[in-house]
Amino acid sequence: MYDIIQTLLIIDSIAIIIAVMMQPTKQQDALNALSGGAGDLFGATKKRGFEAVMEKVTAVLGVIFFVLALVLVYLSSH
Repeated sequence: MYDIIQTLLIIDSIAIIIAVMMQPTKQQDALNALSGGAGDLFGATKKRGFEAVMEKVTAVLGVIFFVLALVLVYLSSH
């Protein structure tokens, strides 16, 4: 059982890396770089399409990662 959970954790880790790398980059102009991103405060728009899906996928994979890590800790201590 421990080996199966560990294998799933490794697969999930690789999936998280792929999901993060697939997320679209955020364009920052020189003003945002100098002001620390304060220009985006009032210009925020709702994420749609691929960006929203990738954000949700990354969040779900992160939750799965922590659950599997906690299960591994429990199994290793018993």
